[in-house]
Amino acid sequence: MVEQTQTKSTAYLDRFEDGEERTDSYTEAVLERHKREGLDLAVKARWVAMSIIGVFLLFTVHWPEVFYYELVLFLLCVNGWLIRRAGRVGRSKMELFLIFVDLLLMVVGIIGPNPIGLDDWPQAMQYRFGNFQYLFLILAMGTLAYSWRTVIAIGTWTAGMWAAALGLSIWLTEPLPDMSEAIQVALPGWPDLAFLIDPNNFNIRLRIQEIVVFLLVAITLGLSMRRFNGLLRSNAALERERTNLSRYFSPNVVEELSQNDEPLKQIRSHDIAVLFVDIVGFTEFAAARRPEEVIETLRDFHGLMERAVFAHEGTLDKYLGDGLMATFGTPNPSDHDAQNALRCVRQMMADVDVWNDARIAAGQPPLRVGFGAHYGPAVLADIGANRLEFAVVGNTVNVASRLESMTRGLNARLVISDGMRNEVLKEGGDECLDGLQKFTDQDIRGVAEKLTVWAFERPDDHGV
Repeated sequence: MVEQTQTKSTAYLDRFEDGEERTDSYTEAVLERHKREGLDLAVKARWVAMSIIGVFLLFTVHWPEVFYYELVLFLLCVNGWLIRRAGRVGRSKMELFLIFVDLLLMVVGIIGPNPIGLDDWPQAMQYRFGNFQYLFLILAMGTLAYSWRTVIAIGTWTAGMWAAALGLSIWLTEPLPDMSEAIQVALPGWPDLAFLIDPNNFNIRLRIQEIVVFLLVAITLGLSMRRFNGLLRSNAALERERTNLSRYFSPNVVEELSQNDEPLKQIRSHDIAVLFVDIVGFTEFAAARRPEEVIETLRDFHGLMERAVFAHEGTLDKYLGDGLMATFGTPNPSDHDAQNALRCVRQMMADVDVWNDARIAAGQPPLRVGFGAHYGPAVLADIGANRLEFAVVGNTVNVASRLESMTRGLNARLVISDGMRNEVLKEGGDECLDGLQKFTDQDIRGVAEKLTVWAFERPDDHGV
């Protein structure tokens, strides 16, 4: 039976004193994968964006000065690749340094004089071309891969660099007064307009506005990233809980538990297929071997059986020492539960044969395994008070257990009931019944009337 606790799972997230969430190793791996995917996406987006801008510049910037800006774009692409190599979850000085270089390249490319330019523009004109908008592109790409702190740092560093570049431009560059005078002469009655279009005018108020707006956008994106990272960590914790559940519950039960608040409390009754599996003579086998060898053998065997059950939409109800009980049609029935059970047995028998061949090759004795299956009504529900157990009870379970025991007397690998066979035929799984032989009037302990059963005989060269 599948056991589950009613208490909530333990938390997987601790918090730093400043409110940042600290992750466990599982969540750390999820974040690392997300960071790598984000960096890959950011690099691709950067290369596409820079390529588009590069083509656009070829038609908007004069030759040969366009080559300088193309070089800046190329360096930004290379630096993006370096950031991808250095990026990791947590603080990375190299990654932060490369991000700083990224912003510096962009600001210098926008504000700095073009070394191969032919036009002798006043430095203030560098701020008139609207190139500040390209810095928003770098900020937006940062949200694909970086933490909220780094996104805000990008905004802060960019604002600082832009302000520093403005200060240096005003301090170090010489205006061209003839241009200012020419504008004033041309617009004698429009002093405000003359000031606005003055080629030597840095328009400091507009520059401050650019910085403030950029900072506000960066902070907004940073807060959005913080919220997203919180959701990512919560999702990672839920994924870990689901993974932990899958170690104890069958996938179909985990799905039922995750989709509903009280999925298994409702008492239900419907037809299911029940399968019992047992290693014949395992007590004698274990008595002559070291405990480590016994446990290793059981782990190998249970692993084979578990994979077959899950591969055929079954529920691993419980391990029974050297055996197990599986059900098909739980927690919800389907139209092919009986044939799923027999297909599962077929895979189990094939897997056991391969396993035994490997044991023989390794000088170990093969193991004989018995299978018993029955189809019929059963009652399903949670039982227990604080510690809950998803129980499958009824005569169908008892009959399936007795059928597995009959494999000894009939020298069979598998014994199923006539009701199981009829249901398989009804479901259209005729090929699942190949090799089964009919045995009538069989006494079943705990069952008043004699039953007809079908058995798959055991080859003489398999098992002990």
